Amino acid sequence: MDGVSDQPAIRTLSTRVVYQNPWLTLREDEIERQDGSRGIYSVIDKPDFAVVIPMADGGFHLVEQYRYPLRGRYWEFPQGAFPQGRSGTPEELAAAELAEETGFTARNLDRLGYLNSAHGYSGQGFHVFLATDLTPGPPQREVEEQDMRQQWFPRDEVERMLRDGIITDDSSLAAYLLLTMRERDRT
Repeated sequence: MDGVSDQPAIRTLSTRVVYQNPWLTLREDEIERQDGSRGIYSVIDKPDFAVVIPMADGGFHLVEQYRYPLRGRYWEFPQGAFPQGRSGTPEELAAAELAEETGFTARNLDRLGYLNSAHGYSGQGFHVFLATDLTPGPPQREVEEQDMRQQWFPRDEVERMLRDGIITDDSSLAAYLLLTMRERDRT
């Protein structure tokens, strides 16, 4: 052992919900650090989500929608969480999000990994899947996704969009990195 304590670096003394809606809970925890100093820590609790990389014909299907906090339209891989009151496996979630946002079903849905999305203020994470052997169908978008559109892009165009800041979604970039690492490891 290198002198690191088995005790957590921060101890929760109390917690209270500050705000809650069907999509998230904001809580404020009173904490105590190892040196005895106290403070508060704000935490956003949200359910885990899935990011799906629909790959076909040397490229990828992306979705674009208006992102209210950024006041603009952005391209990303299909992604989302189960609605409140519904649950399932990460694979079921990935298949549902793919069908909902693009209309596709995938014969092959391969898990690429799991990542945390914003571990400085949330425990939320996301499962990443590669979807191949796609069969088209009609999308079944939620009311919040009514402005969404879907388009296929060749791989080199997706990489240019990532490099040039056209795709700015961190989970899409992280998912793409997991895909490229998987491909590299298989060569």
